[in-house]
Amino acid sequence: MNLVAQGPDITRQQADELARLAGAMQVERIADRAFRLKTSSLEKSIPAWCEARRIDHALMPEGRRFADLRLLAMDMDSTLITIECIDELGDMAGKKAEIARITAQAMRGEIDYPESLRRRVGLLSGLHESALERVYQERLELTPGANELLDACRKHGVKVLLVSGGFTFFTERLKERLGLDYTISNVLEVENRTLTGRVSGAIVEAGAKAAKFRSVAGRLHASREQTVAIGDGANDLKMMAEAGVSVAFRAKPVVRAQATCAIDWCALDAVLNLFE
Repeated sequence: MNLVAQGPDITRQQADELARLAGAMQVERIADRAFRLKTSSLEKSIPAWCEARRIDHALMPEGRRFADLRLLAMDMDSTLITIECIDELGDMAGKKAEIARITAQAMRGEIDYPESLRRRVGLLSGLHESALERVYQERLELTPGANELLDACRKHGVKVLLVSGGFTFFTERLKERLGLDYTISNVLEVENRTLTGRVSGAIVEAGAKAAKFRSVAGRLHASREQTVAIGDGANDLKMMAEAGVSVAFRAKPVVRAQATCAIDWCALDAVLNLFE
């Protein structure tokens, strides 16, 4: 197995110490702040040791190459981008704290996602649609490492699916801007250039994300081992369970506990270092 250790401040000395803990005979530097160790299992003390030093770690089978992937799916809010778009819309409606509180509960899995979305969107009723453009232009930023990860996908022909319980206003603009291949998200209802506080059509929740993932993987004739899913909230878990490798990116504890591995300290392109 490959034990991949990476972090914003990881040193060669720490990699060598980790190798001793893991009983690894070989330590390979694979990036400026990333190392690959050959080991047979994950010693019980390693997670806590890494956590104390802000080091992300993952145990991956040997021979998994990024170039062999066919599909990479990722969540949008707080994953591909740094913000929660609905929270920022709430800020413009003067209700950010209330909406953010519901968002956090939904991401932790404490509230049914469709119900949480209806409640949050309802709080946006009466907001002028120009607020959507303001959030996109003034507040939306890509997560560090996103461009590098997407560049690698293009280089190796890996198709990218952007899944979101957020809104098409943002996913479709990102699709065009970044050259993404597939998207799925919710449609905000607008009348007379004003948000009605409702969503048009079926709500994109955990089951819909997973179904879209299966559909695209099938269209691409991708085996489970040729897929990756990245998410941060409870509504990503069903999709992540479909993937050969699931990555909890700066995620809630319930997501980290069920994912193949977690990235808490590194940028989004740390996903690349998981593979050979």
